[in-house]
Amino acid sequence: MSETDAPDELVIDVHGLNKSFSDKHVVKDFSIQVAKGRITGFLGPNGSGKTTTLRMLCGLLTPDSGTGKCLGFDIVEQTEDIKCNVGYMTQKFSLYDDLTIEENLMFMARVHALDRRHERVRDALERLGLVERRRQLAGKLSGGWKQRLALAAATLHEPDLLLLDEPTAGVDPKARRTFWDEIHSLSAEGLTVLVSTHYMDEAERCHDIAYISYGELIARGTVSDILRQTKLVTYEGSGAGVDRLGPEIAGRPGVEAAAPFGATLHVSGTDREALKRALTPYEHAPFKWRESEPTLEDAFIHLMGQAEDNYK
Repeated sequence: MSETDAPDELVIDVHGLNKSFSDKHVVKDFSIQVAKGRITGFLGPNGSGKTTTLRMLCGLLTPDSGTGKCLGFDIVEQTEDIKCNVGYMTQKFSLYDDLTIEENLMFMARVHALDRRHERVRDALERLGLVERRRQLAGKLSGGWKQRLALAAATLHEPDLLLLDEPTAGVDPKARRTFWDEIHSLSAEGLTVLVSTHYMDEAERCHDIAYISYGELIARGTVSDILRQTKLVTYEGSGAGVDRLGPEIAGRPGVEAAAPFGATLHVSGTDREALKRALTPYEHAPFKWRESEPTLEDAFIHLMGQAEDNYK
């Protein structure tokens, strides 16, 4: 990675990507730009086209239409160049269960025809805290350790772009935090990261967010940008049993969502006065209501409600 690259250099710059499988239009006119060194969160409900988009960006799938570049290479004509310079970590652990950690990394070094293989493998083991487990079979690792091994393998060839497809699904909170600390360290060194996730706390650790729903990009920007774009108003209810009122309140005019958050209830919509009227019957003991800042989860529930399911 060159230290002389301009800080606003676009690593991903694609326009109008489309991809269909049979009669399902999975990705629709998708466009995105990601600058060098940024960590961009890629969010959306299951079946929204995130994985398909990531595979088009790294050269594993050819778009039906659309144009653009990834790392300066054409996403249709120069896919082999892209593959050589991208690290891709799939949803499912894809290394060999019957090889040790060290053997898996050495195998990946040979696949990429890397020089200094032993040195690179040693550095990767040290960086991700895998030295003491290097002779352990990959199939015997817990989810968190498999995640570390997969990240080591995806970055062994020192890529300029890292694509992560729900990398922390099923991993405990401590392992997730360790993983994200490493991602931020890599970003500080100039690596660009596009990561799909369902965890709102992870989305908030990204520099910016792209939200895709049923194949269409419907929100883009920082967390603050997206909360502002939704124009969402949220009231938080407290008091014994308030969380059980969700189904009843959700059906009232002006209410777009009523979701329990622990012992509280978040009631959201875009019309403040309509929300107040909807909550009027519940303004009595033991319930208390206050307007609060909408959370990222509130915003995404709102965005999901606006999108049309392309699998119906």
